[in-house]
Amino acid sequence: MRILALAFVLLLATSAARGQGGPPYYTNDPGTPGNHNWEINIGYMPFYFSDQSVSHTPDLDLNYGVGNRIQLTYESAWLRVQNPGSPVKFGMNQSNPGIKWRFYDAGEDGLSISIFPQGYINNPNHAVARGITPPYSSFEMPIEFSKKVGPVDVNLELGYEFVHKGPNAFITGLVVGKDITKKLELDAEFYSQGPFHAPDVQPTFDFGGRYKLHNPIILLFMAGRSFEPTRPNQTYFLGYFGIQILLPSRAYNQE
Repeated sequence: MRILALAFVLLLATSAARGQGGPPYYTNDPGTPGNHNWEINIGYMPFYFSDQSVSHTPDLDLNYGVGNRIQLTYESAWLRVQNPGSPVKFGMNQSNPGIKWRFYDAGEDGLSISIFPQGYINNPNHAVARGITPPYSSFEMPIEFSKKVGPVDVNLELGYEFVHKGPNAFITGLVVGKDITKKLELDAEFYSQGPFHAPDVQPTFDFGGRYKLHNPIILLFMAGRSFEPTRPNQTYFLGYFGIQILLPSRAYNQE
């Protein structure tokens, strides 16, 4: 929390805004695709735990711009779940619809702030009964900030998760990075999410980047782990490997 508090102070004290969050990271940023533009993220996301492995094969994240400050989102994934001593299970993850609104935007030289309410809803299948998805639904209300701090770009997300028939939770995320070249961006992320006062909640850190292969396709990559030694149900490796497609391509700068 001290790291997040420091990042928030830096965001308010400096100038020049640009977000670095969003896929391949868990932390979201205030950026939106632009009016009638699409941002499509397709990724392979492995999570390795001490007692199981879960992979998104693939994870599909669809984003559509309504005006220059609003984004409609839908995300879901096809899951592969492996538990020791039992057959591999496959099934569809929860549906994750959401809407982002960047309500404060001071332009290229100012602070950007958005809210991004999202729901997590089980689909009408047997994923819950088979132990693939959790038996509860939830609603998230995070707020995102982005700004440039010296030579790096900083993106901060803080939020609250309301869980139906379960403990409510917090959301904290921080991404710090910079453009190395016109095509390559590298970042580091701190992220933590889980029930309040839960002893088994562990923050994670990861490193990743984006590489512009060819307009409108961007390569996404990230890998990380937990800060502390792994306990049951805590990930010791997590990652994201995929592509981002920006449509229509004419709406984006040719670089």
